[in-house]
Amino acid sequence: MTENNYSSTTEFILTGFTDRPELKVLLFVVFLTIYLVTMVGNLGLVALIYVEGRLHTPMYIFLGNLALMDSCCSCAITPKMLENFFSADSRISLYECLAQFYFLCLAETADCFLLAAMAYDRYVAICSPLQYHSKMSTKLCIFMTTGTYIIANLHSIIQVGLLLQLTFCGSNQINHFFCDNLPLYRLSCVDPYLNNLIRLLWAGLIQIITITVLVVSYFYILFTILKMKSKVGRSKALSTCSSHFLSVSMFYGSLLFVYVQPHSGNEGAKDKAGAVFYTLIIPLLNPFIYSLRNKEVINVIKRIMNNKRFLIF
Repeated sequence: MTENNYSSTTEFILTGFTDRPELKVLLFVVFLTIYLVTMVGNLGLVALIYVEGRLHTPMYIFLGNLALMDSCCSCAITPKMLENFFSADSRISLYECLAQFYFLCLAETADCFLLAAMAYDRYVAICSPLQYHSKMSTKLCIFMTTGTYIIANLHSIIQVGLLLQLTFCGSNQINHFFCDNLPLYRLSCVDPYLNNLIRLLWAGLIQIITITVLVVSYFYILFTILKMKSKVGRSKALSTCSSHFLSVSMFYGSLLFVYVQPHSGNEGAKDKAGAVFYTLIIPLLNPFIYSLRNKEVINVIKRIMNNKRFLIF
């Protein structure tokens, strides 16, 4: 297929959620509230971990970076989405679109590796508690975190590079509320088979590696918990892992719902439903999932609040 007769598209229109003005106002208020709570919750958690010396352990370093990436995800998606509720045509330039997807891909890829690192940390803490400090050293923690950002950046650059090789013409309407790669591939006027194959291979490799680490870690954790004779020890171990397991289930469940299901005639609605969950709802819930079920974080918050109360009076 030749590209000579194509008038290349340099702008897209994001169709968003609805054309009804009354629903736009309601959705704007809902998503603005979600955005503000998400940013306060995640950046507050990052600040808490940074200033509190007791939380300078591998688990909380990974958690702080997870909260930072959730903030990045929200910043990449939500401001433009909120603007488009009251925009006349909801336009977005090609390069703005690619930048938005780059930061989304960066955040989601980093989340995959950070969740896997947190699972490995819990595996060492529960299965080899006496060797925890030697196996999960600060050096290893820094290496894993740095590696996460290097791989996430590399993956994002590759995915954006694959999109730059496509030619867009004809319809410029993206049936989504942000620039995701699947809707962009559907708008390509050249056959994106090779690009799509490379995209799937990279994304699949990342998913296979991280999910394998998660499954193996939790298999050994569960096996160790079941062997515990103490009910108190078993309960404490389950409580330690439950918040992380809940976060992992929601994150991977929504990703697999969007990217693994077979193609259907209602792809736009399916993409939006799943994307709302992994780009908006999960970043909103993560700080509460990890904070409300974590005694160390709650104790630090209480101590800070008590100190502030003492200073006021």
